[in-house]
Amino acid sequence: MKTLTTLRGLSRLELNELIESALVHADQAESNEAPGDELSGRAVAMMFFESSTRTRLSFELATKRLGADLMTFDPGTASTEKGESLRDTALTVTAMGADILVVRHSEAGVPDAIHDWTGVPVVNAGDGTHEHPTQALLDAVTLHRRFGSLAGLRMGIVGDIRHSRVAGSLFHAMPVLGVESMLIGPESLLPENEPAGFEMSTDLDSHLGDLDIVYLLRVQRERGTRIPDDYIERFRIDSKRAAAMKPEAVVMHPGPMNRDVEITGDVADGPRSLILSQVANGVPTRMAVLAALRDGLS
Repeated sequence: MKTLTTLRGLSRLELNELIESALVHADQAESNEAPGDELSGRAVAMMFFESSTRTRLSFELATKRLGADLMTFDPGTASTEKGESLRDTALTVTAMGADILVVRHSEAGVPDAIHDWTGVPVVNAGDGTHEHPTQALLDAVTLHRRFGSLAGLRMGIVGDIRHSRVAGSLFHAMPVLGVESMLIGPESLLPENEPAGFEMSTDLDSHLGDLDIVYLLRVQRERGTRIPDDYIERFRIDSKRAAAMKPEAVVMHPGPMNRDVEITGDVADGPRSLILSQVANGVPTRMAVLAALRDGLS
């Protein structure tokens, strides 16, 4: 694999290879087995032009566990703040010896542009409202560890789907892995055009009992999203709605959560929740992605 800026076009075999690699890394961590040094002598640069906690920390830990040198910079003090172009910044970081770039940016398409400019492997850690590939991959790993197989599972993606880069990657991954997915939310937060293979609905309660996974998305106020007045009444998962779900059904959320908006605390912290498992699986999943990028290194 030479870069990972999108999950679009990846085959089931390619996705499963990444999932299986992540599962190996997860098992090693749980058994206190020392990870390999697949990236020993290499350098991975964190180019986060947008704030992040979970994603950045897990990429940094994944880098260190694979034996690579970690390069970081603060965008608030980077030369882009002094007028340097994004292209020149990326080329400068690469010239310093970065072998892999992990890029997060508020504008869609920046990770692809940086890959084109530098020619080095790039991992998209989230670009605008476009995609967040490693989030969808760690979600698949989490579901695999819970259910054993993803084929035939039914997922409801609920909330601000129109502005979600996580949804953008789930659109490409879940159908390929055999998960039947539907999009649920107020009309103003659903995609303007229905993605191929996805049913859309504005009525969560009518579908709740048929879902194996309720995947909640945060209302992204920072992107100008306005929450409908009846959003909590219609779409929040609380104890009453959780009780209406299948006995084995689970709740997921990519974080950060708006407690008592998308989900109440008792459900977020309850037995149905896979939220902390998603966080834990972020490190082995990102280890799998970084290790797979060795093929793109010269």
